[in-house]
Amino acid sequence: MKVRFQADADLNQIIVKATLRREPTIDFQTAQASQLSCLKDEEVLSLAAKGGRILVTHDRKTIPHHFAKFITFQTSPGVLIVPQRLPVAGVSEDLILIWAVTDAEEWINKIRSLPLLK
Repeated sequence: MKVRFQADADLNQIIVKATLRREPTIDFQTAQASQLSCLKDEEVLSLAAKGGRILVTHDRKTIPHHFAKFITFQTSPGVLIVPQRLPVAGVSEDLILIWAVTDAEEWINKIRSLPLLK
């Protein structure tokens, strides 16, 4: 199954726009479309899981902790943490690469940080 992404409310929306501009067929849902703006981390992880979407976030402080707790009782499609200092173009390239060469099953219950190659 193809990877699908869910932007967290804190994710720079330019990343979503740049990714979709470069590869319009990617299924990348905005936080606004999912109404994530005032939800707690646990609720965001749950909504992403229900939609079968990897959560893409800048939140490296609280999401990893909540993710660890979340996967003890429920399966997650995964989480990608994007450091805010990374250039948008590089993040977009990594997301497109993940979408193009991996399957959704490879990301189940995994949390990774970008960039893919350091």
